[in-house]
Amino acid sequence: MTDPAATLHPHPTLVLPDWPAPSTVRALVTTRESGPSGGPFAAFNTAEHVGDDPAMVARCRELLQAEIGSDRPLLWLDQVHGANVQQVYAAGAPQADAAVAFDASHACVVQTADCLPVFFCDQRGTRVGIAHAGWRGLAGGVLEATVAALGTEPGELMAWLGPAISNAQFEVGPEVHDAFVAVQPEAKSAFEPSPYRLGHYMADIYRLARLRLERLGVAHISGGHFCTACEPRFYSHRRDDGVTGRMASAIWLR
Repeated sequence: MTDPAATLHPHPTLVLPDWPAPSTVRALVTTRESGPSGGPFAAFNTAEHVGDDPAMVARCRELLQAEIGSDRPLLWLDQVHGANVQQVYAAGAPQADAAVAFDASHACVVQTADCLPVFFCDQRGTRVGIAHAGWRGLAGGVLEATVAALGTEPGELMAWLGPAISNAQFEVGPEVHDAFVAVQPEAKSAFEPSPYRLGHYMADIYRLARLRLERLGVAHISGGHFCTACEPRFYSHRRDDGVTGRMASAIWLR
C-alpha cells in the first residue's frame, strides 16, 4: 500500500550547495521539510539506526535514490566518528566516515544531525568526495584523509561546508578545545568561553574545518552559514535531545 505522505511529497525538499563546482558535479542535502517519516523523525529521515520505522526509512532512501538516478547507487556508510575513507563502492554500509568517487558509477553519502558534512570536488570535475566531520572526526583527521584519498593537489580542490550546528549552540568541554589547539594553535580562535558553564567553550565547527582545509592548501572554501540547532528544517541531535532523524548529504559525478 502506498504511503499517503510519500504520494503527497514524491520529491524531498533539498538544499543545493552554492559553490562554483563544474557542471559534471552534482550535490544535495535533504531536509526534514517534506516526506513520509512521522513523529520525531518527520519528515525525511534516511537513518536506519535512530529508532524510526524501517519501512519509512526505506521509503525515504528510495525517494532519494530516485532523485539521484536509479543507475547510480548510493554508497551508504556505517559512520563511527573516525577518519576512514571508503574509496570504492560497496553494499552493506562499510564502516567509514568519508567516501570518494572518480567516475559516475555511484553517489557518495554521509548522514548528519549537527555534525558537519564537507563536500569536495576538483576544479576539472573529475573526482568528488564527502566527509562526515563532527568534532571527533575533525580532530582525528577525517578532512586530511579525504583530501589524501582524492589523489590530487589540494590547491586543485574546492570544498563546501554544509548544514551543521553553529557556535552559538555548540557548547563543548575543555577536552575538545585541547584536542584541536594541541595540533593547531590557531584553532584557539574557534573557541569562546561558554556563558553557561565555567571551563567550557562555544565551538565554531565551521572555523575549525576551514583552518584544517586552509592548512592543507585547499584554496576554494565556501558554505558554512547554517545552524542545524536553530533552523527547524534540519534535524538536530542536540536540540532534540538525541531523538531525531538524519539529513543525507550526497555528491556524485554525472
